[in-house]
Amino acid sequence: MLTYPGRIGRVAVLAAGVLGLIATLSLPAVAAGPTLSLAPKSGPPTTTVRVAVTGFEPAEVVGVAFDASTVVSATADSSGAVETSFMVPASALPGAHPVTATGGTSGLSAGAKFMVRTNWTQFHRDQVENGYNPHENVLSATNVGSLSVKWSYSMFTGTGFNLIASTPALVNGVAYIGGENGKIYALNATTGALVWSHAVGGAVESSPAVARGIVYAGSNDGTVYALKASDGSVLWSYTTGGGVESSPSVAGGIAYVGSGDDNVYALDATTGALVWSYTTGGPVDWSTAAISKGIVYIGSEDDRLYALRASTGAKVWSRATGDSIISTPAVAGGVVYVGSWDNKVYALKASNGKVLWTYATGGQIYSSPAVAGGVVYIGSRDHNVYALSASTGKELWSFQTGWEVLSSPTVANGVVYVGSMDFSVYALDAATGTELWSYETGAQVSGIAPVVTNGLVYAGSWDGNLYAFGL
Repeated sequence: MLTYPGRIGRVAVLAAGVLGLIATLSLPAVAAGPTLSLAPKSGPPTTTVRVAVTGFEPAEVVGVAFDASTVVSATADSSGAVETSFMVPASALPGAHPVTATGGTSGLSAGAKFMVRTNWTQFHRDQVENGYNPHENVLSATNVGSLSVKWSYSMFTGTGFNLIASTPALVNGVAYIGGENGKIYALNATTGALVWSHAVGGAVESSPAVARGIVYAGSNDGTVYALKASDGSVLWSYTTGGGVESSPSVAGGIAYVGSGDDNVYALDATTGALVWSYTTGGPVDWSTAAISKGIVYIGSEDDRLYALRASTGAKVWSRATGDSIISTPAVAGGVVYVGSWDNKVYALKASNGKVLWTYATGGQIYSSPAVAGGVVYIGSRDHNVYALSASTGKELWSFQTGWEVLSSPTVANGVVYVGSMDFSVYALDAATGTELWSYETGAQVSGIAPVVTNGLVYAGSWDGNLYAFGL
């Protein structure tokens, strides 16, 4: 056995320890496994998803699969990283789907989840207000007849009016809706369980809009409210001079809304500060702003439809009809479609307001048009739902309900959904008008637009219930 006496021995032992430490530090690091990230992490079918992967071999071909099918392949760079993108298949059903990246040489893999989910962010789905969901792939004309109530949530408090004239917004698995009882609700979209509710100063017939984690809604107390979507706490409020039944429309960081004080308001969506206001000749009680290519289109009870510059509020044009415009305009293909209390549907050129065609129904039009596949769908107080050619205004079909149709149609995957004052919600074949399904609620279905997304139909009734129907 060798010994190292005295100071020389201690120095030798110390040197040996340092050399051992150096040797340990010189060992190659254990490589981390591959990683995969997605942006965005959720969206409707046909969403373009950016994929970033790391941890593969240089120049290795990496295949990316959605569910079990390869959707794109790309070659790793010198660091073993890949950046690519793919489109979510149009057939992808609502829910979580696995996305997997696998190396062709190493066999290494990494995974993440993509949530297929279609949001309905405001009254008639989005800023152009055409009431059309192009992503619905669960409900169709062949199976909608099997719809049944999956859940209902009652806003009835036992006193006063408790009707629902608000259309829900469906965003990230939560339904946001207002009630005549003066509350704004957030409900789990799958189960109907209450997430939160917040009482405001008056009835909420305005339909909420949701953008960037904020819920916007008007109240009959003359106030526009902005609530935190996660818990309902008030972020800001803005008081107008009249009741706000008009539903906010949010675009470009601005919330646009009409008021019974004859004004259209543009409010900073983050702070509630007034950006501009425009005074019409009558209340802007119900019409909601449609926004397209920097122009705000909105109706007034002074019998006119207005086109205002979204950035400044300057009038671009206005067009007179024969009576009040309660209807929310829809914009599609450079044309604005709107109903009037003079019993007519109007098609106006979006750039200058020129009348392209009109169609006369047998009653006043409160309903807002839906536009899909070259067809305009709209209800009338003459009890009918109409399908009109978007290009000519020619009637394609009509369907008679048992009472006035003040509800606004919604179109998804070849089916038209609409409510009636006869207490019922209907599903009609979009091509023929044939009734495919109906459900009788406990009271009139008025002022709302059914929401159809992620395989469920949502509709409020004057019986105080929000209903969710599914297969």
